[in-house]
Amino acid sequence: MNYQPQRVVVKVGSNVLTKDDGSPDRERMAKLVKQLVFLKEQGLQVVLVSSGAVAFARNTINFDDKTESVVRKQILASVGQIDIIYAYKDLFHAEGHRVAQIVVTPQDFLSRRHFLNIKGCLSGLLNHGIIPIINENDAVAVTELMFTDNDELASMTAAMIDADTLLLLTNVDGIYNGHPDDPAAKVIERVRRKSTGMGRYITSSKSSLGRGGMQSKLKMAKKAAYLGIHVFIANGNRDNVLHDFYNKTLSATYFEPESSKPNPKKWVAHSDNFAKGEVVVNEGAREALHAGEANSLLPIGMVSVSGDFSKGDIIRIIDEKGEEIGLGKAEYGSKKAVGKVGMSKQKPMVHYNYLYLFEYHSI
Repeated sequence: MNYQPQRVVVKVGSNVLTKDDGSPDRERMAKLVKQLVFLKEQGLQVVLVSSGAVAFARNTINFDDKTESVVRKQILASVGQIDIIYAYKDLFHAEGHRVAQIVVTPQDFLSRRHFLNIKGCLSGLLNHGIIPIINENDAVAVTELMFTDNDELASMTAAMIDADTLLLLTNVDGIYNGHPDDPAAKVIERVRRKSTGMGRYITSSKSSLGRGGMQSKLKMAKKAAYLGIHVFIANGNRDNVLHDFYNKTLSATYFEPESSKPNPKKWVAHSDNFAKGEVVVNEGAREALHAGEANSLLPIGMVSVSGDFSKGDIIRIIDEKGEEIGLGKAEYGSKKAVGKVGMSKQKPMVHYNYLYLFEYHSI
């Protein structure tokens, strides 16, 4: 790491904030808060994305057998969110720092306007020296309305506020070249730009306390790095993990960033859940988009259009084999787009600045 971080998003997983019995690890939380304060007092702007709300209430409420699992989680999240934010507030206040709570759902990022509204709020808090603490609103976000996990929320947040660094804190030292329990396995210290094949090192297991696993962390780390963000997957249970990050002695998996991308592209990259339609493109268009140059999607490369979408909506871009190759903001509504399929000398269907290709974060 040969850069000086200035704006950092730190995501703390449930497996860091809880003990083996599922109860809150308040001692670990207090240590992390002191480290976050240390970063802030070195002049860094810090945003905390914290899991753990459900765990904070898990052992305090007794449910009868008739209570549905979704309702149980909503109740736990509602109660636990109060407990965890009060715990953070007390710990940060003891260190002389103020915090703010922001709870969001994916729908809050549905439009570019909503995206910019949240960005404005977070930037305002940071510029006033207040540490934002962000979590998904689990009380209302269920099933298809949920983020994949807080790794996705953290990656989206880092892109939204133009952070230079994303730290994903979990209960292992990073991505290993084997199973973490294997004594012969070693941490992969550096992931190069556009490297692929990392997924073969990842098991499908995940935390019993959270939705995410290492597969999700890898995917979101690759996406954030493509957008120009320095990403670290590190062990939040290690003492002084954030001090080590600041002192550039952190043992972790580090993802090299590519060049920073325009803010609109960052929004599109995290809009997969909001696509309103699909455009199928021919092989020539696919090759042009992947040529490494700043190419937009032109109507001449379109084979078909499906879905009911308006100008400004997010659409999926698919090749003739049915493979999804990217996302983009539509410059035409669906009716107009159908009439321009295969036509030359037309303005782009998706402008390059609003185009995100999946190839760049393949795992």
